[in-house]
Amino acid sequence: MPGFGLSERMPGPVSLPELAVGVLATLDALDEPRPVHVMGNSLGGAVALQMLTHAPGRVASLTLVNSAGFGKEVAIALRLLAVPGLGRRLLSGVDRTAARRTERALFVDGSFVTEERVDLAVRLARRPGHAEVFLEAARELGTFRGVRAGWRSRLLADVARHPRPTLVLWGDRDLILPAHHLHAARELLPHAQSHVFADTGHMPQIERADRFADLVRGFLESAVRH
Repeated sequence: MPGFGLSERMPGPVSLPELAVGVLATLDALDEPRPVHVMGNSLGGAVALQMLTHAPGRVASLTLVNSAGFGKEVAIALRLLAVPGLGRRLLSGVDRTAARRTERALFVDGSFVTEERVDLAVRLARRPGHAEVFLEAARELGTFRGVRAGWRSRLLADVARHPRPTLVLWGDRDLILPAHHLHAARELLPHAQSHVFADTGHMPQIERADRFADLVRGFLESAVRH
């Protein structure tokens, strides 16, 4: 997604539609016009949903992993980013201790919080413009009270008009977006397959990589057949 990881941001404000347009533009730059199987984790799940509503002909299926968009609750650390002034102060002082604490919140198994992951988190936090991207996204999508209902209801209503093969996956001990959001996802996407990983946090694609890969491969094979 533009502005996340080591990528540069888009010129305009950070918003869900702009992030989706940025991913689609990347496909254009790669000269890939075919419908693609889109996977998204956390905010990336909401971006995947937005891609479907923005360009339904470009999306063959959806794999949503601990995805934003299905509930109000979100970790207090992310809600604090939406508070004017406070969010910037929190992001301006990211050191190894803060990065390690953030990484630890992503996993049930602390062994996944490696020195390499902490090093990368610090490197990303110190990139020019990194804080601004996170702050803009946090304020666009949520408040101190939680994830805004307006964009969620509009997006999911639009998604319902473009059904696609969908797989929704969640870790049962997610500290960022709680696992009970999966119940809402099942109600809003009644055609979707779903699975809950036991003793797993916010990133089952890492913490349960083998089982995750097996589930996704089976889903994609079925989606292609149909």
